[in-house]
Amino acid sequence: MVGKVLPGDAEHDREAALILIRKQAEQGTLQQAGVRALGAPFPKATPEHGYYGIPLLEQPAWTWEIPLYFFIGGAAGSSAVIATAAEWIGGDVQLARKARWVSLAGISISSVLLVSDLGRPERFLAMLRVFKPQSPMSMGAWILASFGTFTGAAVMSDIARDKGLNLPAIRLVGGAAKVLSSLFALPFSNYTGVLIGATAIPVWNRNVKSLPIHFGMSGLQSAVSVLELLGYSDSKPLNVLALGSAAWESLEGVLLEGRRDPVLEPLKRGKSGLVTRTGGLLSGPVPLALRIAAALSGKKTSRKLRRLAALSGIAGSLFTRYGWVMAGAASVKQTAGDLDL
Repeated sequence: MVGKVLPGDAEHDREAALILIRKQAEQGTLQQAGVRALGAPFPKATPEHGYYGIPLLEQPAWTWEIPLYFFIGGAAGSSAVIATAAEWIGGDVQLARKARWVSLAGISISSVLLVSDLGRPERFLAMLRVFKPQSPMSMGAWILASFGTFTGAAVMSDIARDKGLNLPAIRLVGGAAKVLSSLFALPFSNYTGVLIGATAIPVWNRNVKSLPIHFGMSGLQSAVSVLELLGYSDSKPLNVLALGSAAWESLEGVLLEGRRDPVLEPLKRGKSGLVTRTGGLLSGPVPLALRIAAALSGKKTSRKLRRLAALSGIAGSLFTRYGWVMAGAASVKQTAGDLDL
């Protein structure tokens, strides 16, 4: 009985299910889950093969500029906040101006890195044509543009006053620019954590709540470390900020290592795991231990230890950004079953 469909055959069962669905559809209500018809042109989407050969998840297309952008942007944003706090709360005008210059240099380099990754400057301008509060990328572009504008205005007001142009209008504009620079600096220092956490890449999305704080603390530590290396290694407020950020990064590492989640394997194993763990070590326990030892040492030894802690913090912050980006690419391979962790 060649060609005849017998009861119990897979094809017979599918056809029977289709007939039942058709009858239910005629009555207006489907009570049975849909099935894939035999020989249907649409394949089943799977993590291994994707959908029509297109992967369900694609690896980040970012080049080397983006992790560096994350790192420098975090330091620039934190430096601007430190500048305003130093001037208006601590009364340290010289530290404030140095921090503001660090911030301006960082935002300038960040802009170049972002445009380099985009390929053409007009692509960044095109991003400013849209304002979407629900999009971290759209908001990031607007924060970058606003932060850079107000930071530049704040620096120019300081220069004008140094040249003797201490006019009320300049003081007013400069003061407003410093406030607005700080307001935009706060989200700029950690929005990149929101940006990657809001994606569908598993290892990033699984840490969507902790990444913004993690990146923010990492940026704070790198900003403080840069300022210490620029001559403020004896500043107690900076040391307190560095101790706090190193302690938080140490806690973040402990919590991350304690989570037994297969999705987090790219952060612990392979090349991405090595880079991420190195970054966590250099930005957490190492600078924390060095700063505690510095507090218990003499002035000369203390200064050397704090400089070593600053160098460790900068390296750790940089490694952290590259490690998370690498982990994202590894997570996509892991999902597709192509990565042997």
